[in-house]
Amino acid sequence: ESFEDPQVADLLNQSFISIKVDREERPDIDQLYMSVCQAVTGTGGWPLTVILTPDKRPFFAGTYFPKESRFGRTGLMELIPKIDQLWGEKREELFESAEKILGFLQQPAQRGQVELNESILEKAFHQLSGRFDPHRGGFGTAPKFPSPHNLLFLLRYWHRTGESRALEMVEKTLQEMRLGGIYDHIGFGFHRYSTDSSWILPHFEKMLYDQAMLVLAYVEAYQATGKTEYAQTVREVLDYVMRDMTSPAGGFYSAEDADSEGEEGLFYLWERREIDEYFGEGSGLLSRIFNLTEEGNFFDEGTKMKTGRNILYLQKPLLEYTQELGLEREGFLSFWEKSRQLLFEIREKRIHPLKDDKILTDWNGLMIAALAKAAAALGDPDYSRAARNAVDFIWNDLREKDGRLLKRYRDGEAGQPAHLDDYAFLTWGLIELYETELDSTFLEKAIELNDLMLAKFWDHDLGGLYIATADRTDLILRNKEIYDGAIPSGNSVAAMNLLRLGRMTSNPSLEEKAHQIGKYFSDQISQVPQGYTQFLSALLFAFGPTFEVVICGEREADDTKEFFGALQRNYFPNKVLLFNPGTEEAGKITQLAPFLESKDMVDGKATAYICQDYTCKAPTSDPQEMLSSLKE
Repeated sequence: ESFEDPQVADLLNQSFISIKVDREERPDIDQLYMSVCQAVTGTGGWPLTVILTPDKRPFFAGTYFPKESRFGRTGLMELIPKIDQLWGEKREELFESAEKILGFLQQPAQRGQVELNESILEKAFHQLSGRFDPHRGGFGTAPKFPSPHNLLFLLRYWHRTGESRALEMVEKTLQEMRLGGIYDHIGFGFHRYSTDSSWILPHFEKMLYDQAMLVLAYVEAYQATGKTEYAQTVREVLDYVMRDMTSPAGGFYSAEDADSEGEEGLFYLWERREIDEYFGEGSGLLSRIFNLTEEGNFFDEGTKMKTGRNILYLQKPLLEYTQELGLEREGFLSFWEKSRQLLFEIREKRIHPLKDDKILTDWNGLMIAALAKAAAALGDPDYSRAARNAVDFIWNDLREKDGRLLKRYRDGEAGQPAHLDDYAFLTWGLIELYETELDSTFLEKAIELNDLMLAKFWDHDLGGLYIATADRTDLILRNKEIYDGAIPSGNSVAAMNLLRLGRMTSNPSLEEKAHQIGKYFSDQISQVPQGYTQFLSALLFAFGPTFEVVICGEREADDTKEFFGALQRNYFPNKVLLFNPGTEEAGKITQLAPFLESKDMVDGKATAYICQDYTCKAPTSDPQEMLSSLKE
């Protein structure tokens, strides 16, 4: 509407040096100037428009500006000449304004004064419960975002307290999203968000981070409930990622656009006549199940009129239609899978949305974590293989010679110094991959990255982690963030990593740093804890009880695998898992986790030790006894 408009561009170029910032590559710039917008206007959002002096001091900020003024909102065609006039006539006043804003941002930071105790968890639960949509799941009204970290927190809250409503909110949300148009029933994967409150009409962009975080939520729901529908969704989403979002080198692409041929959603929509043409007698059944009509169920966003096109969505799970329509279960599922394959083949011939094929280190870290957890819970080695390939790619192509990470890779070129999220998210992925593969190489890499992160981003005066390193000289100041937005914050993920690595390596100084992160941000978190649910998951881990589970045995032996399978299929969010293989590799793992030196097999059998604060119960060679002990 504005920035691709020649008239607006001409005006901008007369008065400004216009800089478009990719906030995926430079989240530090985005977060810094977003805080300016929030301070100046009381709100934030994208597109973010900030006007700076030549030395980068902001004096004006806002979000969406139409081309022309309307409904009391100033348009860019009026705003640009006005600011140009002020710059010419009242420049000193603009400089004074910039100084005030900068002074506000540079106010001395202080540690929080609130003690974060278990009451903060209950407060967050009640805030989420108050916003929960009991009819369609999710939180709030349109537009509705998946926010999987909310679900991961609620699962842990349920596990700790037995609060059934927490689990009900998780399951209702996961089920309704899977039915809605936000889910791609033909090619799989989730769209970015729903424009309505019922998950039916999505914004059609597909983001890698959504796939990763939602896989984590569905995997944990499967572990917690044993319901195979969640496992099936995991498999389908990962089918999409491995088919369409994986580079030949092993890294994962960032996103797929919403538009094709200049129209949003066109690639994903169907006319009823197409279904009739391709399926003949079967078209009536498909149209009924997926709510397809002649006039279309998809509305034009501008006119609110039906377009004659349809988006596929369900009003109930597929199997419920077999009972309602008196259909034979296996025959119906076979009919749907053949129909889906045909629709997919037809759709593949269309012009595809543009793929954003840059590979981002932080989002890849999330996907590595998701693949590793799915591999463990579902017992699928293809997922762990894909995770390993991505780790190898990043280790070889997205690191400097001194071990520091780079931010992004595209067309053979890696660039941009990495940010906090890159280190924290990739460390998360490596921890999950260690607990799945039980290969000490991944734990060693996780420790190495975590140490680098602390060296480059830690605030030694007040605690907490900066978004950018101290040598980023193009920033007017360094900032920190813990708000969990579309994806979790680097500080939240780092807190959980520090707690887990502290327990795995018997290093209490790491756990103390996690505590300092909470202490620094405590005032902020305590006000609206529902905005910090990823951090609250770390807090749940810290409050405990937390367990170190050590398995000793021969790596390929059946009894060892039985222990791993029993642990990985079940939901134990407050445990860390370590493996002592009793071979040459044992020397490596005991260097990383010294308390393992005293742990060994008993009577030549695979053996489990369950420890709390490194004090262990009597060892057992019975997987069921191990599970019973953990569940107690």
